[in-house]
Amino acid sequence: MQVDETDRRILRHLLAEPALPRAELAERAGVTPATLWRRLDRLREGGVILAEEAVLDWRALGYEVEVSLRFSLEKSNPRALDEFIAAAREVPEVIGIETFLGRVDVRLNVIARDMGHWTEVYRARILALPHIAEVEALMLVSTIKDAGGLPI
Repeated sequence: MQVDETDRRILRHLLAEPALPRAELAERAGVTPATLWRRLDRLREGGVILAEEAVLDWRALGYEVEVSLRFSLEKSNPRALDEFIAAAREVPEVIGIETFLGRVDVRLNVIARDMGHWTEVYRARILALPHIAEVEALMLVSTIKDAGGLPI
């Protein structure tokens, strides 16, 4: 799909302020509201805009702990990765799942209300996941940059 400078301008403003009223988005992007709607529809149909979603601040909801867990899985079972991921999806505190090539097979991002809750989640849910050969935990101390945007 061809994306021109007007599309890029619309996308930059949309990424910067997703809740911006569409009339104001059109004004900032320098297009009419009708043009904005047509272009947004075309960008959705073309697969450039995949979804518009609410992004919640889990800290504001009482979750104070975030841990990144890196797993190496057993290599003897060809279904190990699929079974691990299916089980990890069922853990409510898992907010992210990523797979890798290399020594680490999977990374889970896990949140908890506090250290007591983290210990409970880790012991009861995380260590119960299938096919774990090795796990390494990295506790988040601070987020320096969390850019959801693209250089468009």
